[in-house]
Amino acid sequence: MTFDQFLQYIFSGITSGSVYALTAIGFTLIFSATHIINFSQGQMVMLGGLGAVALHRAGLPLWACFLGAVAAVTLLSTGLERAAIRPLLRKGVLAQIIATVGAAFVLETAAMVAWGREALSLPAFSGETPLVVGKATIIPQTLWVLGLTIVIVVVLQVFYRRSLFGTAIRACAVNPTAARLQGISYQKVVLFSFALSGAVSAAAGVMITPISFMSYSSGALLGLKGFAAATLGGLGNPLGAVAGGYILGIVEALGIGVVSAGYKDAIAFVILLLVLFLRPAGLLGARVVNRH
Repeated sequence: MTFDQFLQYIFSGITSGSVYALTAIGFTLIFSATHIINFSQGQMVMLGGLGAVALHRAGLPLWACFLGAVAAVTLLSTGLERAAIRPLLRKGVLAQIIATVGAAFVLETAAMVAWGREALSLPAFSGETPLVVGKATIIPQTLWVLGLTIVIVVVLQVFYRRSLFGTAIRACAVNPTAARLQGISYQKVVLFSFALSGAVSAAAGVMITPISFMSYSSGALLGLKGFAAATLGGLGNPLGAVAGGYILGIVEALGIGVVSAGYKDAIAFVILLLVLFLRPAGLLGARVVNRH
């Protein structure tokens, strides 16, 4: 493998890693506050992309498509929390996770009915002429996704550490019972977490649709890769989610060059399993200490 080929694989890994990182952030936002794993997260990303496609076909400019898709999926995510999660708050986390699995199937079927089986795309946000570095190229849309990832991580860090409600969310993550005794509404925390996760997921879906075509079935694979990235980096840690996303993306890209494109997904999950065997909490998660 030449240096230029290696650099091209790295750029490809950054492109796919940005997608995984944004999806992983959605998982992390909900898990860090509620310990719920939302397995309909990939479908939220998919609906963000397809929603923007529908708005663009209606004649709206790209910025309006972005805002409209984010608003629609945010409302959908809050509706999911109200309809499927809140009635099960007293039934335990497992019941809530199963509800998100059911929601994933419902949303995927609804998307197939609404948009059909065809893969759809959006125009690039700032042209399609690749940027050349040496003999390697990177598409401008990747820089948009990368920039969005950086902005979201910075805003989340400031929100969680500097705002009163962010502190309340972190308190619920540590000890929900104690947080309730301090007057914090756990239901509001759950609702807000789902709304914020929906907004981030929709934004990710809109941004990545010009890079990779979006279809009703895209959500399942995006959800699996996003969950793998979040687990690899450390569930509950936004910085870990981003790190896990880029690690997965780069490992997959290098796997294509070294082994074969057919083993791309397998390589990523093998790396994930190895990391979890060595450090179950993930790369940036709290180290698990055995006290027995």
